[in-house]
Amino acid sequence: MSALREPSYFIKARRAGRVVVDEPPKLDLEAYIANYKGRTRFERLYLIGSTSSYLYLDALKAALAEAKRGGDVQQYEAAVAALSDLAPNDPDAAPDQDFVEKMRKQVKIDTDKMETELKLYKNNLIKESIRMGFDDLGQHYHRIGDLSKSQKAYSQMRDVCTTPSHVVLMNMKLINVSIDQRQWFAVQNHVSRVRGLLGSDKQPEAVRNKAKLSAANALSMMMQSDFKGAAQEFITADPRMARARPDDPNDEESYSEVLTPNDVAIYGGLCAIASMDRDELQRKVLESAEFRDYLELEPHIRRAISHFINGNYSACLSILDSYKPDYLLDIYLQSQVPKIYYEVRSKAIRQYFIPFSCVTFKALAQAFNTDEGTIEVELTQLIKAGDLEARLDLVDRKLLAKQNNARAEVLNKALAEAKEYERTLHLRLLRMAILNAGLEVKSAKEKGGLGGGGGFGGQDGGGYNGADLLSGDGRTLRSGR
Repeated sequence: MSALREPSYFIKARRAGRVVVDEPPKLDLEAYIANYKGRTRFERLYLIGSTSSYLYLDALKAALAEAKRGGDVQQYEAAVAALSDLAPNDPDAAPDQDFVEKMRKQVKIDTDKMETELKLYKNNLIKESIRMGFDDLGQHYHRIGDLSKSQKAYSQMRDVCTTPSHVVLMNMKLINVSIDQRQWFAVQNHVSRVRGLLGSDKQPEAVRNKAKLSAANALSMMMQSDFKGAAQEFITADPRMARARPDDPNDEESYSEVLTPNDVAIYGGLCAIASMDRDELQRKVLESAEFRDYLELEPHIRRAISHFINGNYSACLSILDSYKPDYLLDIYLQSQVPKIYYEVRSKAIRQYFIPFSCVTFKALAQAFNTDEGTIEVELTQLIKAGDLEARLDLVDRKLLAKQNNARAEVLNKALAEAKEYERTLHLRLLRMAILNAGLEVKSAKEKGGLGGGGGFGGQDGGGYNGADLLSGDGRTLRSGR
């Protein structure tokens, strides 16, 4: 929904340095959010509503409806507060206190009921009932937004898990809670625990969740700016998730409570472009049997990768820039887009400059769809960061490659070889002196062993053997007499 006049909320947000998306995104809000379920639906709608000056009203109204369907009072209050800031005259901008009180009472009733049932299960000492009680309590706390208690409830299931499948299910739920808490190290820890069970045929539950494990681990790496590791995980994700149906609640391959197959394609493609060279992009991404199914869901990512491989950097960057508003409205990509785009652009500039010894700012600006002033700033940043070995000629407005002094390189190489020759000669002379002085110590194998009549060389060429040590006949070790 396009706004005729931008609300003051976005003006203040822009002044405060927060992300504000002014361009209309390509996504259809209703179709986009239908692919998700659980807490991530509200989080994504709320982010779009507080970031996009085009979709804020529709997104916040949808977030408000989503909060009412759930049991998290804080989500409802946050959505109402955002709507009142952006559209104070909207009928839904005023909080419904009766609804809030009713929701809080219902949450308390449900919590007390589940805790009472869990105490009863503990008294009966039935492990399976106790496990299911912790599971229900963890889901309840997760739904109402008390993530720390949800994590605690799921963790307490560990002592009452009776089968490996129970351990896998417990860790998968802890992974989801950790993702909502943005505890990325905890996500990797739980992923490692489940992967430890993948090698046995007795753990089918771990095998079924293989794609989810790859997606969760890759997401945690991406959020820690480890784009290379994230790309490796995304592009090797089991393709079964790509064929999942997010709208089917019974589809076990779906991971719509965290991300969708389209997200895997986008996240994986962007991380790959930012961290891999052109040969790796061709072999590991475009020719990957696992990742091919994901790329088919987002053709623009495939086109961007193909353009980068072929050296058509302008077309690649143009595609990425056209989808940048959509990426800035993603709850995980928003914080990583500046870093990813910097890595992609800087790598493209380096690759473009390799064949040349000198390039004008004008030619670079035309190649990367920008103006000379912007390209000058980018080049300065790259050179200062050590990402580009070149010099700027601000008089003739050129980028100059660093010229290596061939004569100095030859002299330095000759000096290094002379020093190595001198060192080798010194060591050889030292060995000759040791041999002439009779100071060489021979190994037991060379002398036939201690018990085989062999002896150790002394300073005067004499020797002794193991029998001499035990004879006690008064002969000295030095002379052997």
